[in-house]
Amino acid sequence: MTNDYVSRRTLLKGASVLGGWALTSGPLFAQQAPVRSVRSPAAKLPPRGEFIIRGATVLSMDAKLGDFAGGDVHVRDGVIVAVGPKVEAAGAQVVDGSGTICMPGFIDTHWHLWTSLFRPFVRSDVPAVGYFPVSNRLGQLMAPEDSYRSVVLGCSEALSAGVTAVHNWCHNTRSPEHADAELAAMRDAGVRGRFAYGPAQGMPNEQAMDFAGLERVKRDWMPGDGLLTLGINSRNVGGSSISAPGIRGALTIEQAKRDWDGARALGLPITLHTSGPSPVTALEEAKLLGPDVQLVHPMLTTPEERAIMKARGVSYSISPVGEARRSSSLGVIQFGELLEAGVKISLSTDHTTNYNCDPFGNMRLLYALHQFRIGSKIPLTMKRLVQLATIDGAVDLGIADKAGSLTPGKRADLILVRTTDPNIAPVSDPYEALVSHAQPANVDTVIVDGRILRQGGRFTALDHAKVVKDAQEAAAALRAKAKWPA
Repeated sequence: MTNDYVSRRTLLKGASVLGGWALTSGPLFAQQAPVRSVRSPAAKLPPRGEFIIRGATVLSMDAKLGDFAGGDVHVRDGVIVAVGPKVEAAGAQVVDGSGTICMPGFIDTHWHLWTSLFRPFVRSDVPAVGYFPVSNRLGQLMAPEDSYRSVVLGCSEALSAGVTAVHNWCHNTRSPEHADAELAAMRDAGVRGRFAYGPAQGMPNEQAMDFAGLERVKRDWMPGDGLLTLGINSRNVGGSSISAPGIRGALTIEQAKRDWDGARALGLPITLHTSGPSPVTALEEAKLLGPDVQLVHPMLTTPEERAIMKARGVSYSISPVGEARRSSSLGVIQFGELLEAGVKISLSTDHTTNYNCDPFGNMRLLYALHQFRIGSKIPLTMKRLVQLATIDGAVDLGIADKAGSLTPGKRADLILVRTTDPNIAPVSDPYEALVSHAQPANVDTVIVDGRILRQGGRFTALDHAKVVKDAQEAAAALRAKAKWPA
């Protein structure tokens, strides 16, 4: 994701390679798009019932509870009731867990779901139509219904990959109605997560966030049923590799304080990209850092800054695939350094325009990069990586009291991963299998808040064909609106 700032002439030249490309021949959006809000009819989700998963390899991610080579997990009305080698639950539906790993669902702590529609437009090998110029240009044309369809598409991929909670990082909140649409999409998909209400593409730096709109969205949507929470995402602070005119905004410390003070007045957590020179020292000097701050993309921090983050309780989200694609001039993924410093860390997808959601691949790539750079100087186990993708993500998003481990009393967010598929069998150590061999296709069952949303590798309620058709139509409408690739 380098060479992000390009002239219009270069953009048009690069886009010309797509001249013969076309999307679906289906109809474009109707004139009257649905109005999405907390009061609009929600999608019908499977009921919460009582069931017991029997005979699975159970990885609890709970240090006190431990793991079980053959174990059961009892769930009632969305709550984990009991976990152990043999659990009795008369009358409960039985889910056969033999030949699977039962574990907490993955928690993705930074994902721009609003860009999922841009897959037909973004090219990895043509900078002029790379992620940043495309998302900036098309993002400014998105209607609330575009946002809805994009987020539903992204959430469906998340569930397919075993992600049960996601931090929806929306730095294209063009209006409160766009926020409503994204929250409605998360609700309708049945995922757990945080919506990070942000600025809009093309928004001037001097323009403050829309706090009146944000306050209305908070009043309407929170607390709801507890599945969804709210925060803000900030424009970059100080220098940035992606803050060139027309691509991304970058705030001064004073502007950041304006936006962050407004968020804190509403009791909302803050998230921030650190793409380019690290802003940690400047943020510390301005007394802006605290446990309500999540940073993204750890590439250029100093030892002193890592000590500051540890002391302030700041967390860092790592997006291995996107960060590994950046120029070496932007630094390296400082995973080992953060581990050593004791900074809270988690894993994320970033976006899925030119790669996919794959928590297993994220763990695998991060381990490979760590071994290449640091090796045994900072020990790293397979189990530690799985913790990073589950319970550590819950800690990062402030939901560890509800999710991230199979602890009795927590909500039932869990997945079953088949261990009998050709790419993973035979299995000895389950953590090794998850990190070294597993892939999204091995995810058999996905349960969020006690609702079985996928079973046998298929959605139980979500209409996959309709989600894809709606996304195709939305992308076609954006293409026409932008007169792409002209």
